[in-house]
Amino acid sequence: MNEVTHILSAMEQGDPHAAEQLLPLVYDELRKLAAQKMAQEAPGHTLQATGLVHEAYLRLVDVEQVRQWNSRGHFFAAAAEAMRRILIDHAREKLALKRGGDWQRVPLAEVDPPAGTPPEDLLALNEALEQLTHLDPTAGQLVKLRYFAGLSVEQAAATLNLATATAYRHWTFARAWLHSQVGGTPPDSAG
Repeated sequence: MNEVTHILSAMEQGDPHAAEQLLPLVYDELRKLAAQKMAQEAPGHTLQATGLVHEAYLRLVDVEQVRQWNSRGHFFAAAAEAMRRILIDHAREKLALKRGGDWQRVPLAEVDPPAGTPPEDLLALNEALEQLTHLDPTAGQLVKLRYFAGLSVEQAAATLNLATATAYRHWTFARAWLHSQVGGTPPDSAG
């Protein structure tokens, strides 16, 4: 059992010092993940990658609500999901009517994630992704890992314990389904 998995197990058993030991081991990977997410955000975003890492980490190791982690991969998948939720919350907050919101749906074809994802597009994608996850949880998780965590189909398949061919089938379905719901080109249509 690697050191991260061992510390995650200690956290489950209530070791109050385990969370302190975990951060130095996972910080660099979480920072890379956060930087990748922030690169997809519109320029001038008020949330920095470091802040995103810290918020996500605090949600993951909440001492009042102990979580069970099956593996290191499970922890990082949860970290990607926590970062996604933080960015969604931030986008919703930014677009609240009291802050001058009044957003409209934008076709997914107009989204260019590497150059920046405007909050409106992120919310439209999130709404469609919530529906997809309800319809097909595996496809929904695969999209989250591909789009929000930046994993390849092969890496996402390993994280979800799927055969690569099965992951590609889910990815093809998810892209087509999102395309039909939001319109335009699905996220990362290159494969």
